[in-house]
Parts: sequence; C-alpha cells; structure tokens
Amino acid sequence: METKIAVFKGKEIRRYWDDKQGAWFFSVVDVIAALTDSENPTVYWRVQKKRLKDEGADQTVTKCNAFKMPAADGKMRLTDMADTETMFRIIQSIPSPKAEPFKRWLAKVGYERVQEIEDPEIATKRTRALYKAKGYNDDWIEKRMRGIAIREELTDEWKKHNVKEEKEYEILTAEISKAAFGLTPSQYKKHKGLKRENLRDHMTDLELIFSMLGEASTTQITRVEHPDGFIENKIVARRGGNVAGVARKKLEQETNRKVITSENYLKKPQSRKLTDNK
Repeated sequence: METKIAVFKGKEIRRYWDDKQGAWFFSVVDVIAALTDSENPTVYWRVQKKRLKDEGADQTVTKCNAFKMPAADGKMRLTDMADTETMFRIIQSIPSPKAEPFKRWLAKVGYERVQEIEDPEIATKRTRALYKAKGYNDDWIEKRMRGIAIREELTDEWKKHNVKEEKEYEILTAEISKAAFGLTPSQYKKHKGLKRENLRDHMTDLELIFSMLGEASTTQITRVEHPDGFIENKIVARRGGNVAGVARKKLEQETNRKVITSENYLKKPQSRKLTDNK
C-alpha cells in the first residue's frame, strides 16, 4: 500500500494506492473539508452518511472502507476511504461550488497514477515540480530526491532480509534516527513543531545529508552482512545510524554549530528557502 498526500487548492487530501484493485482511495473527511470548509468535517460526514442511507444510497456508504492513515496528531487512525467512483457519488451529494473542479482534479489524479506505473520517471518529474512550486530551491530539491532514492534502496534491502511489517519499518527507521540525531522521527517532528507534515520536507540541507548518510550506511552494512529478520536488522539499523551520528557530532564540534534545528518550512515565506542552521 502506497500512501501519499495530494493537494487540491491548498487542501491536503490523504490517499493510498491499492495495487490489488489498481485504484486510488481518498480520505472522505479530507474531501469534505476541501469542498465545504467545514470546521468539523468528521461530524459533517457522519450526518451525510445517515442522510445517504435514509435516501437509499446504502451502497455508496458501504463501499467506504476504514483504513489507518496518519492523523493531525501524527498517529495512525482509522478513517473512511473511498475509490474514485464512490467519491464521485459522495461529491454529488455535497452542495459545493468546488464540486466540478474537484471532479476534474480527481479524474486527473487517477490518470496520473496510471502514467506513473507505465513510466516511473514521470513520478519523479512531478515530485520535483511540486517541490519547485512550493518554493524550494534546486539544491534542496536535488538532495531531497536523492534522499528518496536512498530510502527506497534501504526498504528494498529490508524486504530481501525478511522485514515485512509496516510497524517494523517504523521501528527500524526510528533506530537510525535515534543513532544519527538523538531523536526519533516523532520527537524530531515535535522539535520542529510539525504534526501531519512529512519531517524530511522540513529538514535543512545538512539534516537531509545526515539522514541520507544514516540510511545509506544501513543499506551498505545490510548488503555486506545479510541480517535476517527484524531483530538482526534492528542492530544493523542502529549501527548504520551511528555512522551518521558520529559524523554529525564531529561536524558540530568543528563548527561549534548544531546540525539539528527547529527550523521548518511552515514558518518560511514562499520566496525563502530552507538553509543550514547558523
């Protein structure tokens, strides 16, 4: 299951790609928030579900499946998700001037995923363009894209070495982060004042570099030593992260400046860029 955030007119829409069904599934409450500007889209959806059932549209409601997705507090929580066809039906039941533009956006998003499956390079180009549109500078984007590639190499190695569960991935990632920065990802996000946002999208150049070093080191050790299963990979993750941790501390000693910073992109005007902590 591939989880991503899509953006419609400044509103974040949680979604995931289901390989078995070959379709995107979208968070219903996020769509309602984008269409209605409701202060409590969860309550809005609860009332709307009852209305749909009363009107005999039970099938539309039952096609919405609850999945665990990242919530505003950073925790994984159950939320109703619907595929494109079901979402179109839900949108039709919501009075909103944004309904038609959203339908067009929804259709476009679905088609883009088909294109990306046929040509993965398209996804990379779109990601670069998205960061560029958000105001990130080219040097930062290059590091971020390289970091994504390094992360994919690491997760591929974990799969080959019998790390299967999503929770295990989270724990291994936390081990690398703790060894590299002295903070778990959740602690790091709190330090930067983030909630649902992606931590690495709010890292400085140096933070990205040391994140890459920790994960690249873990990948290399894994390829050489072939740890088997979660426990052995956890030890390797800690060692790989420590490579970055030692380097980070050495740089901080040499420059008398901290690499870890509370700086985040949310506090930056669009025309500015994330820079190293000074």
